[in-house]
Formats: sequence, structure tokens, C-alpha cells
Amino acid sequence: MHVIATAGHVDHGKSTLVDALTGMHSDRLEEERRRGLSIELGYVWTTLAGHGEVAFVDVPGHERFVTTMLAGVGPVPAALLVVAADDPWMPQAAEHLAALDALGVRHGVVAVTRCDLADPGPALRRATEEVARTSLRGAPVVAVSARTGEGLDALRDHLGAMVAALPEPDPRADVRLWVDRRFSVKGAGTVVTGTLPAGRVARGDELASTGGLLRVRGVQVLGRPADAATGVARVALNVTGDGVDGLDRGGVLVTPEAWHHTAIVDVRAVPGREGPGHPDNSDSSGNSGGAVSGPASLPAHLQLHVGATSLTARTRPLGPDLVRLTLERPLPLRVGDRALLRDPGSRAVWGARVLDPDPPPLRRRGAGAARARALGAVSGDPDLASELARRGLADSAQLRRIGVPTAEPPPGAVRAGRWLLDAERAERLGTEVARLVSEHDAADPLDPGLPLTALADRLGLPAAEVVAAVVRAPLQVARGRVRAPAATAALPAEVERAVAALEADLAGAPFAAPTADRLAELGLDVRRVGAAAKAGRLLRVAPGIVLLPGADRTAAAWLAELPQPFTTSEARQRLGTTRRVVLPLLDLLDRAGLTRRLPDDRREVR
Repeated sequence: MHVIATAGHVDHGKSTLVDALTGMHSDRLEEERRRGLSIELGYVWTTLAGHGEVAFVDVPGHERFVTTMLAGVGPVPAALLVVAADDPWMPQAAEHLAALDALGVRHGVVAVTRCDLADPGPALRRATEEVARTSLRGAPVVAVSARTGEGLDALRDHLGAMVAALPEPDPRADVRLWVDRRFSVKGAGTVVTGTLPAGRVARGDELASTGGLLRVRGVQVLGRPADAATGVARVALNVTGDGVDGLDRGGVLVTPEAWHHTAIVDVRAVPGREGPGHPDNSDSSGNSGGAVSGPASLPAHLQLHVGATSLTARTRPLGPDLVRLTLERPLPLRVGDRALLRDPGSRAVWGARVLDPDPPPLRRRGAGAARARALGAVSGDPDLASELARRGLADSAQLRRIGVPTAEPPPGAVRAGRWLLDAERAERLGTEVARLVSEHDAADPLDPGLPLTALADRLGLPAAEVVAAVVRAPLQVARGRVRAPAATAALPAEVERAVAALEADLAGAPFAAPTADRLAELGLDVRRVGAAAKAGRLLRVAPGIVLLPGADRTAAAWLAELPQPFTTSEARQRLGTTRRVVLPLLDLLDRAGLTRRLPDDRREVR
């Protein structure tokens, strides 16, 4: 399915035209038919030969219903702009075209209606000139008459060519459905409608709203029940759940846990083309709306229109075309989203492209200017390299929630669990880790190295795994600490002398562990023994019992010479030591997997 939104001045024949194209009636309300104008959004559909089903979102053209019009246009990728041959270029045509331009709509067809009532030539020329200055430049302009049928076949051909050029949506995309209608159906409950731009919604799915999780009880596509709908599609969802009472037009339904809801967003704001206030765009009486101003003169408060939602946004200029918006309530926004900023008083509009829906706070003097410099070259297209260069460190799950793919990190980037670091930040952190460990070892040589958690805290990092990912040789990560390798670890001179004395003591009897008195005589208290053990100079078998490094494997080799299995007494005798030493040594060998203890308390070498 394809979805097309109408646009154009009130009473220029939008509804009549789409009704003629589809054979349906888009004006659903009795008041609309009585007054001859659209008040609410209408939906009709048809099949275009060779292109499948096409749904039209028929929007009101009266200036009092601009918000409703934007709710219909916002989520739709293509437009049918309608102008009348028997009227001059009118304010709402200019305003609607400015809105389409601001939203970046690039796929469109222009229909000059009522060509049976007036020469369409002037209107064709004016419409061609106007769209040439917008994102719709190059759009075909065709004269039609809904009453006589003239030009309808040509219009259908142009619409078919337009929808054929539309990008193919991703059926696996996260769902974001902007609600443009809500009503109740007897026996079914709450029903909401909207344009599904991508993704898939099926019966039984759960979707999140501001009020909580909702379950989809039923799906309709173009008025027909369906098991599922895949974007792009016009859908009606029968929903139930705790949050249903707070769901109304302007609300949004999303895939749970897949979106970042934000009330602060940095955007690039570009003035819309000349709107209804431009001197050339006055109505037949010479009246006109307000002028479009540049970004530097943005009002302090504007209406933000995104999807089918409209809300107040407070503006804070950051640079010539960069603005921070503070929204009256959070919305699920992603990098690259297009929105429209509108001043209801002057009717001036600005196109807004979301650059960062998760921006850093601006607390210090000059932070706004610094932020503008950081965003200066940002295009608005999701780009992992650009995001990492600005953020330095980012949560990959959060990046996905704001629309930045993370499957292929840029060259030099470092992945640490769920975290991603750009190459420059990783290099700086590696240098800082080396400095901190070196300073610590110099100040406290008996306790070499630092815990990963302590380093993470000192460096302001979110997790120990980030520290581990940036450690560079010759530093090593072992048992949750970052330390210099044993071969290069330096011990204080007095500890070196004590270890050398022990090496001499144990040279002929490697398992005759020194007594507590001998350790005290050498000055090897618990702390110094620990430092020597961390440096790989001693093997700490148990509290108060130390041997030389490698004594455990030597013991296993000697014990393997005994008939298997062997007793503790046989082990003591073979190793030439005491029960004080052999019992904890055998336990150490068991834990290391060098020996196995049997049920009868004998052991065997593995």
C-alpha cells in the first residue's frame, strides 16, 4: 500500500477530487457535507493499475484547521497539492506548500482542478513556479476536472509514477504510529487510526504509550480486518490496556523499549519558503499573513508539529541555524526526524531536522556556542562515526533507541560490552589508566595495581568493562585489577632482600615453608607478603604459609611419582614437609585441578 496526503486552499476541490479518483466519500461528518468543507481528516482509497492500493489522507484546507492538516501530512511521504483554476494563488495553498517544504516532502503531484470552469493555464504556470522553489521541485502539474473527468487518467498515471519512486519501507523497523483519530466502537472499545510508515503491527502485539502498555486486539487496513499490517499503511487498531484512557489524537504508539522519549532536542531549523505573508502570495483582496523570519529571530515559543502531534516548544538558539527545543512533554524522536516549527500568529514556518534527541545539558557560560560548534557539520543522517566523535563514549542500546545503527563500528572504535568508544577517547583513556596505575604503584609499592572499579570511578566511566577495554600493554588485567606484569613489577628494596633470603632458605627444601618467627625476622608481614605474591615473587598457600612461585606444580610432579592414590601422610613424606604445610598445599592443588580428592580422603594426581 501507498499513502498520499492532500494539501491546498479551502474549497479548491481536494475532497471532490479524491472522491472522484476513488469513488468514495472522504467527508465523514454530517457537518462537513453540510458546510462543504473538510473539518477532520478523511480517508479514502483506490487501486492504481500496476501499483496496488493507494490511500488518500484528505486534510482540511481552512486556516482554522491547519493543525489538523499537519496531523494528516506529518507521517505521510507523498502529497497531492490541489489548486483551483478559477481562483488566484491563495494563502492556504502557500501555507500548505511551505509546510510540505519544511517537512522535506520530495514526492508529489500538483493537480489544477476545475479546468472546466476556467482556463487552467495561469494556474498551471503559477503552481509550477511555486513548487520549483520547494522540496517538490520537478513535481508534475496536471489540469483536471473532477466533474467531467478530464485529466483524471493523466493524474492517475502521474500518481502511479510517484508511488513507484517512493522508498521501500523496512518491515522489520521499530513501530511508531502517530495517532490522528480516536473513537469508540460498541462491543469493541477504543479504536485509534494513523499512518504506519514502517514496521509491522499484528493482533496480540504490545505497544507502548505514555500511559503504559497496550495490547492490539484487532487490526484493520483500509476498512478490512487483517491479521497484521506492514508499513506504509493506513491502519485502525483496536487497543486495550491500562494506558488507553490517556491515548488521544496526537498520541503515539511505539515498540516497547525501542525508542528514546525526550523533552529536549537539538535541531537544525531552516526558514520555510515564502509563506502566505510573502508579497506575491496575497489573496484576492490583498490580505496576507505574517512574514517568514530567519532562525536568529525565532520566537521564544513555537508550535512543534511532528507526525500527527502538535505541542508547544520553547526555543534556545545555539547558532545561526541550530536550536535547542524544550518540549512540553516527551516524544519518541530519532536522529534525522523531520518536523515543522510554526508561529500561529505570523503563520511563519521553519523546517526542523532532528540532530540529537539525547543532547548534553548546557550548564556553563559559553556552552551553547560550544554546542553549536559540535553540531556545525552534523547532517541529520544517522551516522555512528559522527555520534561517537561527539560523545566519545556511548551506550549502544541508547544509540539504537535514537536511530543510530551500531552493527559496524567505525575503524579504531572500541566496543566494551554495551559501550562504544571512539578511537581518540579510547587512546586518551588508555593513557590516563597508565598514569593512574603508575602513580599509585609509586606511592604504594606494596599494593601494586588498581581495581577496575576504582579506575572507572576515578575516570568517570560507567562500567569496569570500559576500563578493561582501553588497557594497553605492558599493563595487564588480572582478577579485576590493572597492574604491571610480574616481570616488571618493582618491589621495595627491603622486600626484595627478604624474598632473596627466602629463596635461599627454600633452595634445598622447597616445601619447608618458613615459620611465623622466620617471616617476622625477615620483616615479611601480611602486607609485604601480599605485595610479593601479587608481583609473582612468592606463592601464598594459606595465611602465614608461603612458598616460591611454581611450588604447586613441582609438588604435583613429585606426588605423581607415588603409587596412586596416595594418603596425606605419604604426600607429607614425599614433599619433606609438615602437616601445617601439606594440608593447605593439598587443598590448593585440589582447587587448581592438579589433584583430585577421593571419598576415602586419599588423593590422586590428575
